[in-house]
Amino acid sequence: MSTSGAPQDRADGFFVVGLVGRTGSGKSTVARALAAGGAVVIEGDAVGHQVTDQDPEVRAALMAEYGNDVYGRNGALDRRRVAARVFSDPEARARLDRLVHPRIVERIWDRLERLRREGFEGVVVIDAALLLEWGLERCCDAVLAVSAPEAEQLLRLRRARGWSEEESRARFSAQRSERSFAEAADLTLENRGSVRELEQAAREAVEVLRRRRVEGRGSRREPC
Repeated sequence: MSTSGAPQDRADGFFVVGLVGRTGSGKSTVARALAAGGAVVIEGDAVGHQVTDQDPEVRAALMAEYGNDVYGRNGALDRRRVAARVFSDPEARARLDRLVHPRIVERIWDRLERLRREGFEGVVVIDAALLLEWGLERCCDAVLAVSAPEAEQLLRLRRARGWSEEESRARFSAQRSERSFAEAADLTLENRGSVRELEQAAREAVEVLRRRRVEGRGSRREPC
């Protein structure tokens, strides 16, 4: 992927935050709060949907493996069906990752480049579950982690996505531990209160991280 126009100038107002944490931790709430304050949010899930639903090569490969009916009449991938397979078949998951992940990373990086070329001077949030695995933290000025009690994570996933406890735990087992996320982050938000408290904490955290950048501390941004 291209690195022309890479966001390297620490004196500008372009500030990239990588948002990490386990499924159900509250990352989406944090992202929405920051977006309400003017941040541009790049959602890894949304980019992934674009890749699986719109990329002709990806569609052809997935239909070859799962059957033509893996795409519905609306053109959308039956993600629950694919997930059921890949979380029980490591080889199938590896094939899917090799097919989809490079395309997701390229689209995220292209979006960052486009924002910079357009002169955007504000906060950009990359909300991607595999941000660390993809090495995108190197493109960020800071990484912000969100942590929550596991019981709360399970409850949120049941309410928001209709996942059973078994489905949720299968996804947990494929993710980093909360300790691993915290160790990779510059700050960690403990989501143990109300939504309003988490939203306020998220805004304050970004201001702290931006001040560190202005002071010349903690910037990790480099060409990807």
